[in-house]
Amino acid sequence: MKKSYYLTQDQGSSITLENKLVNEDRSFLEILYNVSRELTGSLDLHEVLTRVLVLSARNLEAERASLIVLDTAGKPMDAVVLYHGEVTSTDPQFIADVIRTGLAGWVKLNRLPALVTDTHNDERWIDLPYDGKVVSDPKSALCVPVMMKDQLTGMLTLVHPQINYFNAGHQKLLQSITDIAGIAIHNALLYHDLEQNRNLYRGLFEGVADPIFVTSVDGQIEEVNKRALEVSGYSRRELLKMKITDLENRAQKILGSVSAEKTRDFFKRYESRLLLKSKDELPVEVRVSWNEVFDRNFVLWVFNDISEQKQLELMRESMAAMIYHDLRSPLANIISSLELVSDAVSRDEGGQTDQLMQIAERSCAHMQRLLSSLLDVNRLETGQAIIKQPGVNLSVLIDEAIEIISPLVSSREIDLEKLVPVDIDPIEVDADMIKRVLINLLENAVKYSPLCGRVTVGFKPDGESVLVFVEDQGPGIPEAARARIFMKYVRLDADRRSKGLGLGLAFCRLALQAHGGTIWVENNTPVGSRFVFRLPIGGQQRSEEA
Repeated sequence: MKKSYYLTQDQGSSITLENKLVNEDRSFLEILYNVSRELTGSLDLHEVLTRVLVLSARNLEAERASLIVLDTAGKPMDAVVLYHGEVTSTDPQFIADVIRTGLAGWVKLNRLPALVTDTHNDERWIDLPYDGKVVSDPKSALCVPVMMKDQLTGMLTLVHPQINYFNAGHQKLLQSITDIAGIAIHNALLYHDLEQNRNLYRGLFEGVADPIFVTSVDGQIEEVNKRALEVSGYSRRELLKMKITDLENRAQKILGSVSAEKTRDFFKRYESRLLLKSKDELPVEVRVSWNEVFDRNFVLWVFNDISEQKQLELMRESMAAMIYHDLRSPLANIISSLELVSDAVSRDEGGQTDQLMQIAERSCAHMQRLLSSLLDVNRLETGQAIIKQPGVNLSVLIDEAIEIISPLVSSREIDLEKLVPVDIDPIEVDADMIKRVLINLLENAVKYSPLCGRVTVGFKPDGESVLVFVEDQGPGIPEAARARIFMKYVRLDADRRSKGLGLGLAFCRLALQAHGGTIWVENNTPVGSRFVFRLPIGGQQRSEEA
């Protein structure tokens, strides 16, 4: 037996309403799905804004629409307007007026949606000109905030030509669209900021006047700037197939240090030569640092061209050597003439003539020592061998050095103390050169000590070598400058009372290296500096420079 089913009128109406609600929900979800799919297709901020605006206006049948995006400070940074079916950008003044007096300004201030059924009856609505004309017909308007993680990102406004058109359902749909849009706009903003920063740093990277190479920790070149291409002569494609060790000889050793330390504080600076594609070598100062980006390790190499500096140094040294050689002959003539005058003229002990002759002889002797030291600097830098004399008494050399500087000691009323062991073994050195080292150190100690101060000189055995020291009570030398003071032409303070070329300590370093020794400076106690040098008693010819 067949059963028949009949629906009452109320039951039929209920089913029809349910079907309508289901269809509305399906349509609602379909719209959101399509919006979501459309907004994932781009990260360009302006394109994302355009898509949001068009999709919103299309699904809610709006005549006009605008979307304003705010930066983190709440100021407008971009905006798009839909009018007569076309999306255009608008001028900053229009956006400022909208935010100051329009419906979007109210939403920005209150962070709440605004539904206007009749624009003529709502004080929040201000008619603004579109294309230079003000359209004042009554309309419906709907404006909702675009939020992202409780942060107001913008305001989306839709306008329909009919009053009472927009309702709560439209507001719900538009708010759901803006919830999706907020994520898309936020991502586009992040990408926009990332691109801006990338372009900024790329511009800075390319604009640096020095060649820059970015390598992996094993030395593979991964990025170069424009200057690196110009200087090296290689193309970008060629360099990205090379290692930094193909361009700089000391790079392998530096990479070993990088791998061993792996610290953000890693930094090396040294002079080397950049090997060019033309087979030429460019003198450079290399600055190397270690960097970590996104869990990857990179090494940054900056090459500073110092070829002009090297050329100037060579010219200066050549000219100086020429001058020194040319001065020796006239100085020898002056010394010979003084000896003849001294023999021909009676010199009363302590008389004015005797004092003048002593001043002239001391000055000539000082000039002769200076010229000898300057010539020795050039000679020792080229690696020329020195001539050692066996059986040199170091204590006697100290006495001779003290005798030579005794007028300076007396004029400054310095208490000069000598400390030497009782049993003295002779050493094998170039006596004249070591004596000039002692004179340089003692003169500096006396000059920089205060009046009536104390200077101490002495030595002591230390295994197969002897340690010689000169102590003063001067201002001391900063620890950061202790290595530099032994370099040529370096002076710590040009305003100090002692002037000169800055070659005295450079000569001392070269002279001691030629003997297989070393020199350094440390703090004296309680104040001042303590210069110390080590000499092998019968030692090797030359120590290797650091």
